[in-house]
Amino acid sequence: MSEQRFGEFVAVRREGDGHVAELAMDRPKAMNAVSTEMARSIGAACAALAADPSVRVVVLSSTAERAFCVGADLKERNSFSDTELVRQRPTTRGAYGGVLALPMPTIAAVHGFALGGGFELALACDVIVADETSVVGLPEVSVGVIPGGGGTQLLPRRVGAARAAELIFTARRVEAAEALSLGLVDSVVPAAQDRAEALALASRMAANSPVGLRAAKRALRLGHGMDLEAGLEIEDAAWRTVAFSGDRVEGVAAFNEKRKPNWPGE
Repeated sequence: MSEQRFGEFVAVRREGDGHVAELAMDRPKAMNAVSTEMARSIGAACAALAADPSVRVVVLSSTAERAFCVGADLKERNSFSDTELVRQRPTTRGAYGGVLALPMPTIAAVHGFALGGGFELALACDVIVADETSVVGLPEVSVGVIPGGGGTQLLPRRVGAARAAELIFTARRVEAAEALSLGLVDSVVPAAQDRAEALALASRMAANSPVGLRAAKRALRLGHGMDLEAGLEIEDAAWRTVAFSGDRVEGVAAFNEKRKPNWPGE
């Protein structure tokens, strides 16, 4: 396994062919509370991953035993002046926006607490794998703010406007089984198996065309919320980027020759 550190609290790990990258939040003593330094590191790691054409899928994980991420570092926030809070905002947005903007498929491996900004990091991923210890929620209104890492926009896209409103306005925490039934997470696995299951799912995705994966994600993201006609135009534009690619040529040849494709990634 290779590992690249981004500051003290973030590591990017890769095994084997390196097509699956694990972005590990590594501040266990604080249950991955997102400080300014950690937010900056998440943003930097995402920028590096986005620029790496060899990465086909990213898994967002946690090294903390009891939590995926408990959200903003409120101890740090409590020490800020208003000016310092405003100054920090672009760095914070860079972390959440960095995960959301990753061009390849992303999977969150969630266990324990995923609250506030922690759940927003998971919501920024395409798929959320949670273990049975998971507790998720957006409790920001209970401390006088609102979800500011994308939660007010990403949650309704997952579960609908009314359900998102209920969850955000009550600030309630949701345990794994209910989270699955409401669509807050996409699967629930046995305790401590979230990372292994997410990496296994990522490997299955990464076996497919990297050009196709990125184009499909682009069409899914850009087309969401559009009317059908506009969405189909977005899909057609994405199709045109893959139709004349080396991956399409290789994919068709491998199918006809009954062999595993060797994707050129272009």
